[in-house]
Amino acid sequence: MTTNAATTPAWRVTATPVVALGLLAVVWGRTLPGPLVAVVAVVLIGAVLVAVHHAEVVAHRVGEPFGSLILAIAVTVIEVGLILSMMASGDPEAATLARDTVFAAVMITCNGIVGICLLSGALRHHVVLFNAEGSSGALATVAALATLCLVLPSVTTSTPGGTFSGAQLGFAAVVSLALWGVYVFVQTVRHRDYFLPVPPEDGESPESCEEHLPPPSSRTALASLVLLVVSLVAVVGLAKTVSPAIKAGVNAINAPLTVVGVAIAMVVLLPETLAAVRAARRDRLQTSFNLALGSALASIGLTIPAIAVATIFLPGPLVLGLSPIEMILLALSMLVGTLTVVAGRATVLQGAVHLLIFASFVFTAVAP
Repeated sequence: MTTNAATTPAWRVTATPVVALGLLAVVWGRTLPGPLVAVVAVVLIGAVLVAVHHAEVVAHRVGEPFGSLILAIAVTVIEVGLILSMMASGDPEAATLARDTVFAAVMITCNGIVGICLLSGALRHHVVLFNAEGSSGALATVAALATLCLVLPSVTTSTPGGTFSGAQLGFAAVVSLALWGVYVFVQTVRHRDYFLPVPPEDGESPESCEEHLPPPSSRTALASLVLLVVSLVAVVGLAKTVSPAIKAGVNAINAPLTVVGVAIAMVVLLPETLAAVRAARRDRLQTSFNLALGSALASIGLTIPAIAVATIFLPGPLVLGLSPIEMILLALSMLVGTLTVVAGRATVLQGAVHLLIFASFVFTAVAP
């Protein structure tokens, strides 16, 4: 794992999270004028880039697959906090926020991130390799969780309108947490080798020399972990701050309000996206898959239990059931994803297919 430490000024990676968090404290809860929205957007992008740097430092210290797991969990935990804070407002539109955010995260990770990583890696290395055992197991878990938590509510009869009854929601929360826990155990303990990058078939690649760089010290890694959390808090908080501007833009084009959840999910998942693409370009596609599929799993496996507990205190219903269009896109994503990972290798074709499915998701979100 390369950290780009030699090319990134130390003051920048240290100061940017602090500046972003300070700006968040200044603008939080305020209506922003146009010029300030632009400033927040610039700082937000800077915080995302720095978050990727610190994630790579931590990952280089702890090794794979722990590094990918840390970034996925960190982003998801903060994303859950963002969902809960918006649901606590009691806005009627918040009833579908958890569903829209989780489904968007699944489509972004399983099609957007996977597709761009396959495409960028294959364009550079022609054929990219990964562990079919680990990737297929992760995708199977994503498919099970997404179906149990997002499809079943649309067909159960205990409650109307794509909702779960209290008992059903509790069962879904327990199943989600259990499946996510088993996946983490398999990834980090029982079958860790299934989630390690696959060496190139033609021997050591030019990029592999980066793997021999000495890992950072424990003190450096701990500092990067703290700054990573600070960066992610700033990213999610600033994303929420600019969400009214996003919502205004959505209303201006007469698009559904679900687009707001999609846009925010895209911003929140930017750190994973950039880290995954960097790994793919270094011919470490398994690391990219760990980030993408791990983020999808954490998004469902952690969000649903947290929301289930929060519904005891939060006002309003919780709508989790997907629409028919969304269920079709989910089924297509899981089918194509299965065909992609089962071979353990891929070309630009698979990347293009995933990206076109992602484009279809974005298009139907804007024009259902």
